[in-house]
Amino acid sequence: MYREPLLTNRARKLRSEMTVAETRLWWRLRNRQVDGHRFRRQAPIGFYITDFACLGARLVVEVDGDSHGTDVAQARDSSRTSWLESRGWRVLRFWNSYVLEEADEVVRAIRDALDKLVRTPTLPSP
Repeated sequence: MYREPLLTNRARKLRSEMTVAETRLWWRLRNRQVDGHRFRRQAPIGFYITDFACLGARLVVEVDGDSHGTDVAQARDSSRTSWLESRGWRVLRFWNSYVLEEADEVVRAIRDALDKLVRTPTLPSP
C-alpha cells in the first residue's frame, strides 16, 4: 500500500515529540499489554495521523490537549472522527488531564471497547 512520504515523515517526527499524557498511555498500551492487542503510535490512517491505533480491532485512541478545546479544533476533530468511522474505525477520545489523572480508567475504557469490537456473536440457546 502506498503511503505519502510526507505523512510518514511527519508521523516519525510526532513519535519523538509525544506529550506527557501520550507517553504515559503508550507505556500502558505497548507490547500487547492490553489483552494481547497490538497498538501503533502516531499511526497514519488515510490522510490522518492517529495518536494510537489497534489495526486488528480497528480502534483509534486520541489523546487531546488544550489545543483541541476551540470550536475550530472540535469541528476538525469531529470531521476526522466521522471520516474514520465511515471507514469502519471506532474512535475513543480522552483529554490529556484525564489520561494523567485516571490512567487505569482510560485503559479500562480501551479494554471494554476492544472487547466489544472483537467479541464473537453467540448463538441463541435452543
